[in-house]
Amino acid sequence: MPAGLLILLYLIAALLPLGLAWAQGLTPRSIADELASGAGILALTVILAEFLLLGRYRFVARRLGTDIVMRMHQLLARGAAILAIVHPFLYTSRRAPAPDWDTQRQFFVTAEFAALWPGIVAWLLLPALVLMAIGRTTLGYRYETWRLMHGLGAALIAGFGVLHALRAGRYSADPAMGYLWLALLGVALFALIYVYVLTPMAQLRHPWRVSSVTPVALRTWEVALHPARDFTFRYRAGQFAWLNIRDSPFGPWENPFSISSAPTAGPEVRFLIKELGDFTATIGQVEPGSRAYLDGPHGHLTVTERAAPGIALIAGGVGIAPMLGTLRELRARGDSRPTTLIYGNRTEEQIACRAELEALARDHGTRLTHILSEPPEGWQGATGQVTPDLLRAHFGGPEHRQWVYMLCGPPPMLAAVEDALIDLGVPARNILSERFSYD
Repeated sequence: MPAGLLILLYLIAALLPLGLAWAQGLTPRSIADELASGAGILALTVILAEFLLLGRYRFVARRLGTDIVMRMHQLLARGAAILAIVHPFLYTSRRAPAPDWDTQRQFFVTAEFAALWPGIVAWLLLPALVLMAIGRTTLGYRYETWRLMHGLGAALIAGFGVLHALRAGRYSADPAMGYLWLALLGVALFALIYVYVLTPMAQLRHPWRVSSVTPVALRTWEVALHPARDFTFRYRAGQFAWLNIRDSPFGPWENPFSISSAPTAGPEVRFLIKELGDFTATIGQVEPGSRAYLDGPHGHLTVTERAAPGIALIAGGVGIAPMLGTLRELRARGDSRPTTLIYGNRTEEQIACRAELEALARDHGTRLTHILSEPPEGWQGATGQVTPDLLRAHFGGPEHRQWVYMLCGPPPMLAAVEDALIDLGVPARNILSERFSYD
């Protein structure tokens, strides 16, 4: 299914409740009242559709890209929150129980507490949920705690929002509209059940064992997994998976990590993991033989199958993981296309898998450039940041415009590199990036 068709279907689904409300042919009220109802209907529709933009559905992310799906999820949630917040303040009609003669509730807005309290709860929870997502790193609570609170909070908002619409909504009093709300709520809750129940149940049939945990740089480890049973995990170089190193796949304790191994290297799957807090803070203490589970593969950061004349890899910090998997795959396949790797870090001790990268530069012919923002005394390589001048020196030729560019690292670096490459004439379709962080 083309990406454009997926977006069109999403827009149709998002506007369907508004279309059903319009089709009822009720006597119009004041413009402010109609805007209030429209804002509430659209906000609730977007909230319910948000459950399908979790980044865990490969048939969607494969066509749009994980970054685009997650960015849509964030921006639409914020837009829905704004619509929901202003929705009750736009009404100008009298707030009181409608008399018998006002059968269409044309001149009155319900003030019954039984109809309003679910909406009040949802109205209070929604901005709190959005603000918690935006400020998650600033607030400092654990990632696993945030995932649990985010999922439960979203389910409560959806449920209370639909209950409010059914009890208080002028247009939602129509049976067809009511059935549509219940159907959308069912789809939304099934999306959560799919991620947190059905997917872990499927993972029980394909357990993994940790075969090794190896330090590869300062506070950075390469974790190798081997299937505990005989099955094949098919993925492409550059993709990522949700990793859960526990005895059970159920719960919010999985985290997304890029795969650093080459698909053709055998059944073992490897991940580069940096100690950043939460689960990763103790990654070096994981014992070989520990049970693990994977949900994947996910992601579109794959270049080995693309028919480009050359491949550019630009990484920052632990963003080297998908690049390493790609370089390992290119070497295993004997792919002789020119490749360039620009790898930025803060200090020399943070360069991951340095010896292997230098071997790839020597044996595979990869042009390797290390850049440090805090170089040690006597450092002979590049210093500072990945600047437009540095990119122009490597990719300023007209032949480089047809290369494919693979980017992974801190969001500010990625944004600057993308802008610089576009200024060099590289088409946006040739630039692939993945952030794992969006605020």
